[in-house]
Amino acid sequence: MKDPLHGKNITLRPLREEDAAFFAHWYNEPEVMFECGFHEPTTLEAELKRIKEPENNDEDWYAIVDSKTGRLIGETGLLRMWPHWFCTDMSMIIPNPNDQGKGYGTEAAHIMLDRIFNHYNLNRVSIGVVGLNTQALKYWERLGFIKEGIQEQGYFYNGEYSDFIMMRILKSEYNGGCHV
Repeated sequence: MKDPLHGKNITLRPLREEDAAFFAHWYNEPEVMFECGFHEPTTLEAELKRIKEPENNDEDWYAIVDSKTGRLIGETGLLRMWPHWFCTDMSMIIPNPNDQGKGYGTEAAHIMLDRIFNHYNLNRVSIGVVGLNTQALKYWERLGFIKEGIQEQGYFYNGEYSDFIMMRILKSEYNGGCHV
């Protein structure tokens, strides 16, 4: 089992079975489903399976927890890791609005970017953001991510089309948090 990654206020630790209820609850909330691109509801059983039996070996996922209380805040991870191309995709979800805007995501992103660029020695990190999720677009831009492509009307949710924005940051552009 991999070791936890410690920040000042948060810890990134491996996902645990007891986390499944948190994800099953929040990932069925309409606003979270919209912002994250989830097209169908999840179940406790599906979340347990996702935690116990990851589908791909080219992923690296962590629970985001408050270091002081151990309270689960969200998750972050790498998916579609291509070490031979020195690239990966990153994801982060902090679903509870009460936990957003408190620095948890910024700290988690810096821990993950440090892991990507220094532990894995990758050169490029990509993310995709629903265009209507302007709060997320601004967040990733503050971290230094650059918009590099738009899939026009590439996302459909609840009867509405949205662009899907592709963003990226390169190792040479990341300064360990100087963008924030």
